Amino acid sequence: MTPTRTLSCITPPFILTRLLDSDNVEIRQAALATLLTTAQLRGERSVRGLIAGALATPADGRRSIFDCAHSTYLPSARLTRSENDEPVQDASVNRAYDGFGTTRAFFQEVFGRNSIDDRGLPLQGYVHRGNRYNNAFWDGRQMVFGDGDGQVFLDFTGSLDVIAHELTHGVTEHTAALEYHNQSGALNESMSDAFGSMTKQWLLRQTADQADWLIGAEVFTPHIDADALRSMKAPGTAFDNKLFGRDPQPDHMDRYVQAPDTEDGDNGGVHLNSGIPNKAFYLVATGIGGNSWEAPGHIWYESLKASTQTTDFQAFADTTYDKAGTLYGADSREQRVVKEAWAGVGIQITTAPTLGRG
Repeated sequence: MTPTRTLSCITPPFILTRLLDSDNVEIRQAALATLLTTAQLRGERSVRGLIAGALATPADGRRSIFDCAHSTYLPSARLTRSENDEPVQDASVNRAYDGFGTTRAFFQEVFGRNSIDDRGLPLQGYVHRGNRYNNAFWDGRQMVFGDGDGQVFLDFTGSLDVIAHELTHGVTEHTAALEYHNQSGALNESMSDAFGSMTKQWLLRQTADQADWLIGAEVFTPHIDADALRSMKAPGTAFDNKLFGRDPQPDHMDRYVQAPDTEDGDNGGVHLNSGIPNKAFYLVATGIGGNSWEAPGHIWYESLKASTQTTDFQAFADTTYDKAGTLYGADSREQRVVKEAWAGVGIQITTAPTLGRG
């Protein structure tokens, strides 16, 4: 399948928009600059997509980390650490390098996947992009990290699940290629949260009931009243503060957000409605018990590979039920838990889905 490349950013646009109302001029300026940069980059994504395939030769996921030195022009960035190099003095470079390695090892050891595209795609990371850039993104070719503004956000290399989240967007591009809007886009975001959380749990050897299920717990400065960007365990509870309000993620179809399919509307609320499949995965992982990357992870991974560009919540739920039966047996405990989990977020499993999609 030819991948559909979309600029995928970790910071929800509604947080940045709320920061525009801050009394602090530096916070406002950093948020505005981040929003404007994101809009500009989205306009360039088709060009990046055209050159990505030509430049990415199979290399078993070889890592290369570049230092932008606060420039926004990536070609001028200096290569700072390559595969098998010793750690350098720049902690951001080392965190990106290690996060890439952990994510690569997770997909290889758990799912037998050879890098993002399963063909050894090199992993390129760029740190220190711009000044006070409050985001990190995957653009179909590389991952780029901002340092944060130091007042609301910290250096985005500090969160492993953020790194794994963004790299999983690449996995999705090379499997289902879920379109980045409405329910398929929310599924795209949810896949990244699920595999990002699994990567962290795998590294820490945490069982599902031991994990915090938070995405981006390390991205906020200590004086910001926020647990994380999102909570998979309890969508809608990750933050509640005066600066950017209350976490608006729904955890049930009864609270599905009907947002405009525009850039200002977060492409139909992809960072909002992802809370619904996120909660479903959490319920599956804790319902089955043990390690989330085992039965739950394999059910989700096989379902992702069986999905298409336009798969919605209902189709994905049906596919997970089917894959649970294929992998672990019809009416197995795993299949029953999957059905109960989706019912818990307001989605009833329908008749057996068509096999072989995607």
